[in-house]
Amino acid sequence: MPARIITVHSGKGAGGKITTTANVGVALALLGKRVACLDADIGLRNLDVVLGLENRIVYDVVDVIEGRCRLRQALIKDKRLSDLYLLPASQKRDKSAVKPGDLVKLCNDLRPEFDFVLIDSAAGIEEGFKTAVAPADEVIIVTNPEVSAVRDADRVVGLIEAAEKGPARLIVNRLKPGLVQRGDMLDTSDVLDILAIDLIGIVPEDEGVLISTNRGNPAALEEKSAAGQSFRNIARRLNGEDVPFETFKEEGGFFGRLSRMLRRDGRAA
Repeated sequence: MPARIITVHSGKGAGGKITTTANVGVALALLGKRVACLDADIGLRNLDVVLGLENRIVYDVVDVIEGRCRLRQALIKDKRLSDLYLLPASQKRDKSAVKPGDLVKLCNDLRPEFDFVLIDSAAGIEEGFKTAVAPADEVIIVTNPEVSAVRDADRVVGLIEAAEKGPARLIVNRLKPGLVQRGDMLDTSDVLDILAIDLIGIVPEDEGVLISTNRGNPAALEEKSAAGQSFRNIARRLNGEDVPFETFKEEGGFFGRLSRMLRRDGRAA
């Protein structure tokens, strides 16, 4: 079967989309799936660093689009997982160098060779976002359980629906169970009520993720990593398995009251 094209997006920077793309890609490859991670954040290349492949880049996605190399030449095979590949972004060009049609054609060329193509989108809702969503069969939104992040994600949900690329699915990232239990952080149910999309994963706050990211060794490779286990569960769900969600004790509080106020006022603008 041809690859499923999945765009990973967050409404604002620092939402965790790069880490999510890398770790879900690794986790799918651990399941024996052939995976291409495509960095569509032109001008701000970072996916290669998270995967530990920054020293192996010769060509990038713009080189492929502009005909300076073949697609196969630009794909970098992961040194740990034989089924995982990276197509890096260009650091020297801006987002105007890649048009939506360019990425659609590129992804169609990747489809026969892979089971999954994961696109790391540019943050925000401007040109880079529209390009990254254009070839998508599915969209995953990554958000932290913070009011501003969820508000931005809500705007993205509406844009994805308008582009007829939905319904999107949700990953709640960097959840801090202690803060949730004290009522000082939005709980998962409140985020779901606000965004009204299906949940595909909950990733707890885990300082090991920062360490693994800095080392170019994604947490999904670490058996004892709590976040790594969450990413592996997300991959299993994407692969069609029925995997129970991690559960945390969640109580009411200021953020719970605020989220209910947002819901009464309707979808956030």
